[in-house]
Amino acid sequence: MAAEIEPRRLFEDLFRAAVAAADPREIIPDFLPARPKGRTVVVGAGKGAAQMARAFEEAWDGPLEGAVVTRYGYGARTERIAVIEAAHPVPDAAGLKGARRLLKLVEGLTADDLVVALVCGGGSALLPAPPPGLRLEDEIAVNEALLASGAPISAMNTVRKHLSVIKGGRLAAAAHPARVVSLIVSDIPGDNPALVSSGPTVPDAANRQDALAVVEAWRLRLPPAALRHLHSPQADAPKPDDPRFAGNEVHIVASAARSLEAAAAAAQAHGITPAILSDAIEGEAREVGRVHAAIAREVALRDRPFRKPVLMLSGGETTVTIREKGGRGGRNSEFLLALALGVEGVGDIAAFAADTDGIDGSEENAGAFADHTTAARLRAAGHDPKALLARHDAWGAFNALGDLFVPGPTGTNVNDLRAVLVR
Repeated sequence: MAAEIEPRRLFEDLFRAAVAAADPREIIPDFLPARPKGRTVVVGAGKGAAQMARAFEEAWDGPLEGAVVTRYGYGARTERIAVIEAAHPVPDAAGLKGARRLLKLVEGLTADDLVVALVCGGGSALLPAPPPGLRLEDEIAVNEALLASGAPISAMNTVRKHLSVIKGGRLAAAAHPARVVSLIVSDIPGDNPALVSSGPTVPDAANRQDALAVVEAWRLRLPPAALRHLHSPQADAPKPDDPRFAGNEVHIVASAARSLEAAAAAAQAHGITPAILSDAIEGEAREVGRVHAAIAREVALRDRPFRKPVLMLSGGETTVTIREKGGRGGRNSEFLLALALGVEGVGDIAAFAADTDGIDGSEENAGAFADHTTAARLRAAGHDPKALLARHDAWGAFNALGDLFVPGPTGTNVNDLRAVLVR
């Protein structure tokens, strides 16, 4: 059957299966906390936060109130939980207003009250909340430096949580003595809940020295006010053993691993043998693309480490270090362009990569489709694929070929889905 199926249709089926495995309406009802004696307050942030809020409203059989912050265009119709839209990946004033509203919502609660935190990827940028001495402009500059650095998401969020009054567990600390139950859709390789959206309700053991080590390792050029803050004790976030967090609950309700398993099952339904490489791949997108290309070539030419036909799957979050400005694209399209160059003319290889939230980088596509003819087709159309990759214009490459994947917002976010089919 692998020889018969059209790769693009297969990849679209895999994407739908992966997203469905992280659908808030399907998963949130399994994680509902016990109803409290007092109030139920819902707070949240992320690119799928509005859909999580809608799902929670539908499943909850008691009174509730609250607000969540999501990206512009990612809202959903809710009745009792306000949905605030703000900028991503660079923060704006709407996000600052939203962060302040979440902090206000958890003020003055009692031990009889319940706070439900709905958290998924994207909340770090959507909840700008600079500490005293910093302005929104400083947080914007920090985010821009992080996004251009090529640092992994775990390192970026270590810095972010030490330059905030809401991240690093501080939102949960502000809700004390209310009980906080966090329902988290993880987009972090390794699924550390304290790093998803920089952990507004989940503390971890990292300290400001760890944040400064990231600044040094990735040669980040931060605003002077941000560096001063990182060198001060005020930057330290509360630790996991802080008594304010006693009795709180944290649940990973969806993750890349579960979505990859769903994609693998979809492949098997098509009669194709799947092989999950990893759900936690990090690194430079183009280098990860070259590694995947090398494995695909080995399968195509030597039937190792897998026998063809095979569908190789991977997840996680790659990064792009911006060396030349002016290009358009995201990490998934850059991964694919590098892979396409690596498999040019070798066997029958097709590939797909997309962000499960529906957006790859700053454009409207989630990712793209590629195969062993992509580089040749670009040259035939008058484009140099190596030059496009060098200037980070993978979007331009796949747009020229009509090979972009544009599903629109999905309402969830478990990071990237990559698939390579060797027939």
